[in-house]
Amino acid sequence: MAVNEKTAPPFGHAMRSHFQFDPSYLPLNHGAFGTYPKIVRDRLRYFQDLSESRPDDFFRFKLAKFLDPARGAIAEFLGVDSGECVFLPNATTGVNTVLRSLIFEKGDVIVYFSTIYGSCEKTVDYLKETTPVESVKIPLSYPVGDNEVVSRLQDKIRALKIQGRRARVAIFDTVSSLPGVRVPWERLVEVCREEGTLSMVDGAHGIGHIRLDLGQVQPDFFVSNCHKWLYVPRGCALFYVPKRNQHLIRSSIPTSHGYEPYPVEGQERVFNPLPVSESGYFVNLFQFVGTMDIGPYLCMEEALKFRREICGGEERIMAYCERISNEGAKKVAEMLGTEIMENEEKTLTKCCLTNVKLPLQIGEGAGQIKAGDAFAVCAWMVQILITEHNVFAPPFFHDGFLWVRFSGQIYVELDDFVTAAKTYKELCSRVEKGEHIKH
Repeated sequence: MAVNEKTAPPFGHAMRSHFQFDPSYLPLNHGAFGTYPKIVRDRLRYFQDLSESRPDDFFRFKLAKFLDPARGAIAEFLGVDSGECVFLPNATTGVNTVLRSLIFEKGDVIVYFSTIYGSCEKTVDYLKETTPVESVKIPLSYPVGDNEVVSRLQDKIRALKIQGRRARVAIFDTVSSLPGVRVPWERLVEVCREEGTLSMVDGAHGIGHIRLDLGQVQPDFFVSNCHKWLYVPRGCALFYVPKRNQHLIRSSIPTSHGYEPYPVEGQERVFNPLPVSESGYFVNLFQFVGTMDIGPYLCMEEALKFRREICGGEERIMAYCERISNEGAKKVAEMLGTEIMENEEKTLTKCCLTNVKLPLQIGEGAGQIKAGDAFAVCAWMVQILITEHNVFAPPFFHDGFLWVRFSGQIYVELDDFVTAAKTYKELCSRVEKGEHIKH
């Protein structure tokens, strides 16, 4: 039974007891790898022990029995049909599955923004080497307004049409990674629908982070890491493909027993040693994709139960995480004498990630950091944060400035951001003295 606002436990440091953190470690980077409660860990161990006690029975006969309720739970959570939902190890696998399933022709173009996640952009580069597809990168320099983001995508798709080319698929985020900002993904899906372009939504920072209503928005393809913000163990991602597009996904990545090749006269059918799912071809494709630990997938119901019965539900979780992230970023910016990354519409920070500019000048003058050294500065800071200070929020370089990204979460409080601000103030002082070069 869900708790209400009055009976739910207070968020903040008291919630750390539900998780497995080192008492001396200050985590302000939940968005990178996530974490999960001890009660979910116990459920994970249960399924791992069960699979080890009778491996053949588990993988051959119990798999579907356990996977179906997990898929049903996340489908209900998102307002879609369970036959449109399967699990993958991570969001990158989902993006690869879509892009490598589409059959590209000469004149086809993959469109994406410059803030795309690195591994996804490399996937596009690989496909350019191996297929006729081309790509177009739309530059974004934050802070930029939502209307501008939407216009740039639509203008680019229409420009390609005038050139006699086709925007076959557009890739965009729900919340981008670096910088960590909310993207108007719902409106971008609508643009793609109007222009006849497939929408591939990389919701790595989506489920459990911001409100999602896939049944209403209806993207063509959607993938979201459950191990980032939903408190499911790593690695687990939700892969949503509406029934209208499932014919486009012929194989999992890698291809496994669920794949059924088109019949070829004189060619024998390859035997599938595992029971076939009754939920259809799409679900069966992803039911067994090589031997792996699927325990994280089976923790879905326990994670949702924790969020509902211990935390008080999605609205309460998201409201706190967004508020503490914004309040914390404001405090850090105040202490560093800088600013938060935000646009005029005040939409970038409507999520659980915030970005604060660091007090370091990029340039060729005295006391300034050369642009070519920006990534080296970030790498040095990452190491020092972990090895000397036991605190972590990632630094990054964007549009000529150095920034730090913070994650709001139910186990952090404002004092944690104060600690981070003091740490970054010290690190910036050390960088100005050239310590990152001596290292």
